[in-house]
Amino acid sequence: MQGSLPPEAQEKLEELQDLQETAQKVSAQKQQAETTLSESQSALEALEDIDEDTQMYREVGELLVSTDYESAHDDLQDKVDTLEIRVEQLGKQEERVEEQFESLQQELQQMLQGGAGGGPMGPGGAGGA
Repeated sequence: MQGSLPPEAQEKLEELQDLQETAQKVSAQKQQAETTLSESQSALEALEDIDEDTQMYREVGELLVSTDYESAHDDLQDKVDTLEIRVEQLGKQEERVEEQFESLQQELQQMLQGGAGGGPMGPGGAGGA
């Protein structure tokens, strides 16, 4: 049946494959953001148990740089806030892509089911006299 697909159906099939790839990429990005968010939240919680006078360092590329409690806390809080927004945005994007995929899948199924007997390209169409 693959070779006998009408061009419109072939297009929809390619769109479906593209959407599936997009869904996988978005899902992977969301999972990575959720993991980083969880790690950052854990670090923020751990920071709350540390005395504010404790010497702290933060990683900057390949270096460890001295920092103070307030800066470390503010930076981590900003990171958590940003990641929460990112996870939410990726979740919405994931839902949109899933809805598009399902809609396109239904269109393709209807096209293939309807095209089997009397579509505009098939014999015996409604206006073919």
